[in-house]
Amino acid sequence: MNKFFDGVKKYTKYKFLVCELISRDIKLKYRRSALGYFWSLLNPLLTMLVVSTVFSFIFKQEIENFPIYLLIGQIIFQFFSESTSMAMGSVIQNAALLKKVYVPKYIFPISRVLSSGVTLAFSLGALVLVILLTATKINFSILLLPFPLICAVVFSMGIGLILSVYAVYFRDLLHLYGVFTTLLMYLTPIFYPISLLPSAVRWLVELNPMTVFITGARTIVLDGSPPSAENAVLSLLFSFGALAAGAAVFKKKQAKFMLYI
Repeated sequence: MNKFFDGVKKYTKYKFLVCELISRDIKLKYRRSALGYFWSLLNPLLTMLVVSTVFSFIFKQEIENFPIYLLIGQIIFQFFSESTSMAMGSVIQNAALLKKVYVPKYIFPISRVLSSGVTLAFSLGALVLVILLTATKINFSILLLPFPLICAVVFSMGIGLILSVYAVYFRDLLHLYGVFTTLLMYLTPIFYPISLLPSAVRWLVELNPMTVFITGARTIVLDGSPPSAENAVLSLLFSFGALAAGAAVFKKKQAKFMLYI
């Protein structure tokens, strides 16, 4: 417990640096872009429009309100893919700074995930817009939407910490991770209903953490009800389990970073 509070105290001490790193990442992402931050809203809308046009004809009988079904899955998965990819190379990319001054190394992957979290927050504007355009009925359960989103952020922090460690030792991971996220995308019911899958595969998709977070968010928005108790428990287990594992791996391996970066 003392170690936990020491970690919180250290994070508070360097919160200014974290905020600066988040601001830098966001500015670099939209540098020289004519639309700037508006892309966080426009990009998910354009992607949803293209994918929805293609797949709504296939799944229109199985999925009610397909545009919102698709957009929720797309926003959460895109956040995970982007945040963990950015976190993976964060220690390597900040090697020059680490060699000059002491800062807690975990700040770099955490700040990358948080900067993607800002983009996630902007992307919710696209979800609100589509909800209004489709006249989707919304009730007070929408106030629970931050729960699956926060779980997804915490889960991404844990995975980002692990990836940032192993990317230092195995640089090929930077190139292979894109293949993994593509595979994971097809194992996540972003644009298809999970009911269409054969039972031999369905259990694997149902235990996919991305499926758990996305299903929780869809239940809140589309069904107008809180996530099931099973979904809530799995969300907490996946998110904080990943964070604990990531913190443990990072703490164990970080001492040798300077020999490889």
